[in-house]
Amino acid sequence: MFAMRGLRFIVGVLMALALLSACNRQHAPGLEVGEAAPHLKTKTLSDVGGDITRLTTYRQPDERMYQYSLDRALATGKPIFLEFATPGHCTPCDRQLQMIKSLQDKYEGQAIFIHLDQYQSPEAYIAYGVFGDPWTFVIDSHGIVQYQQAGSMLYQEMEAQIQRVLPSKSW
Repeated sequence: MFAMRGLRFIVGVLMALALLSACNRQHAPGLEVGEAAPHLKTKTLSDVGGDITRLTTYRQPDERMYQYSLDRALATGKPIFLEFATPGHCTPCDRQLQMIKSLQDKYEGQAIFIHLDQYQSPEAYIAYGVFGDPWTFVIDSHGIVQYQQAGSMLYQEMEAQIQRVLPSKSW
């Protein structure tokens, strides 16, 4: 009796794992490396009359991250570091945005850094297949996703990814 119940339980668990793993392979969230980044008009600081609280829940926002709409940034031909984060409700997002501000200081003019908050840019979260925070995309000068990462990253990891899409010896 107990052996049969145990066997049913094991078979049930194995079936559930098989179904879940198949779902994850077919419907992995986020854009894949090599895909073209969606061109979307997202709100900028000028679109909201300079009221940065209408763009982010971040306590220490850097206005430079809100100067470009995604469609306009993609049209510049510069690499883009795109961060999806809702720091008002996500402690790792806050830490990650602090590191990104340092990267922006170092690579300003060579790449465009954009932060999008879930509550102010839900259409971008949908278009990019983002289902959590933080989520990072690095897009090359041709508008192709070269890197995507769900979850927190270290400064060195972020810097290595931005350097990969910069022209040689520009850093």
